[in-house]
Amino acid sequence: MSTHEETVAHHDIGESPEGENRPIARPGGASASAGARRIIFLVLLAVALVLPALLKNFVVFQLTQTMVYAIAILGLNLLTGFNGQFSLGHSAFYAVGAYTAAIMMEHMGIGYVWTLPVAGVICFIIGFLFGLPALRLEGVYLALATFALAAATPQILKLSPLEHWTGGVQGIVITKPDAPFGLPLNQDQWLYYFTLIVGIILYICATNLVTSRTGRALMAIRDNPIAARSMGVNTSLYKASAFGLSAFYTGIAGALGAIIVQFVAPDSFTLTLSIGFLVGLVVGGVGWLPGALFGGAFLLFVPNIAEGVSKGLSGAVYGLLLIAIIYVMPSGLAGFVQAIVSKVRGK
Repeated sequence: MSTHEETVAHHDIGESPEGENRPIARPGGASASAGARRIIFLVLLAVALVLPALLKNFVVFQLTQTMVYAIAILGLNLLTGFNGQFSLGHSAFYAVGAYTAAIMMEHMGIGYVWTLPVAGVICFIIGFLFGLPALRLEGVYLALATFALAAATPQILKLSPLEHWTGGVQGIVITKPDAPFGLPLNQDQWLYYFTLIVGIILYICATNLVTSRTGRALMAIRDNPIAARSMGVNTSLYKASAFGLSAFYTGIAGALGAIIVQFVAPDSFTLTLSIGFLVGLVVGGVGWLPGALFGGAFLLFVPNIAEGVSKGLSGAVYGLLLIAIIYVMPSGLAGFVQAIVSKVRGK
């Protein structure tokens, strides 16, 4: 990082001239001490660890899928919530990650664990390269460009020259891995714990990034790109890197999703999935990392609830549920938590 970038990190984005960190504004974060947040995290972790032993395999599978979606939404939050760039194309990165895992496992015989970093790196490169020409675009124009990426990806995966690798319209069936080291876990339980471990690692990395000088520079670009540029921040590099990093998270989520579902096909990665990621981001809270898990749960369970209410009018029921949630929580779960904490502290 250059001297100018360190200056903007110190003076404009959270540190006092004396070098003392100012608290970063997070919904609900200012209400509890670091120790209290740590206790809450440990309690939630303990609950998460015992759930597979108490629930049926299908429910465990659903919870695992929720965490996968949460990882993808976490990546989108880094791009939109902390850097101010909008994307409607993250289903494309999710698809690339999923197909990377499927091809490596079924065509190359590579272990599923190694598919995650490879999928992440490939998606980072694609996202970074896509972010470079998109630097000239802002707001709805950038969203439109990413929309085109999401629309084109399923068609590209169906092309005849790629059919040997992608399986064409029929896709690829993946063998679900067993638990290693003789652990007394079935396949669904093991993948739950495996996804939980990956999710915690990625969440910690995202938290550290956001609270670092690099993260503060990203937020400075989001809040006032002209001021950030005048202070010496390389906005082009940071914005392209944010796009790549967001794609990295989504690619890993796609690889995990493919391993869990055991199947990939072009029609599984439509625009609906991209819009779902954006909806999950808004519902969970833009700029609030813990909200990604709530957004993932919304993305998976609410459509199922809507279909259970009325199969013929599931879209209408989903829309009404979404409107009701946005009405109750106009700032997502983040704002809702902040409002509750403010009332409790006021008392």
